[in-house]
Amino acid sequence: MATENDIVLIHMEDTPITFARIENITPDGKPDWYHVKLLLLQVPQLQIATWVLKNDYINGDTFTMNGKKIRLDLIVCPADPPSGTDLKKSQKETDPTSSGTAQVISLKDLKKK
Repeated sequence: MATENDIVLIHMEDTPITFARIENITPDGKPDWYHVKLLLLQVPQLQIATWVLKNDYINGDTFTMNGKKIRLDLIVCPADPPSGTDLKKSQKETDPTSSGTAQVISLKDLKKK
């Protein structure tokens, strides 16, 4: 269940459009409806929006707004990557340049030319 301070991904017509942080959830006058204050995390400017949603919609069920299908997906922080030698091993398995032939180029030296 999404709660205050959670990050959600907002989908419109099954296309992800922006991330938002749930700032506040307060009850509406109608039973099982809530005012959900969202901080829309978009560039170039953050925006605040307050949507009136049922608990099911806050938890990911699809609803419509102005005839468009909208869905909120809770974003869960991924697990920490493996540490130490496990991290180096997993990077070599997924990094195509890890064959030992990669070369480090100094940006500082390039600037002098």
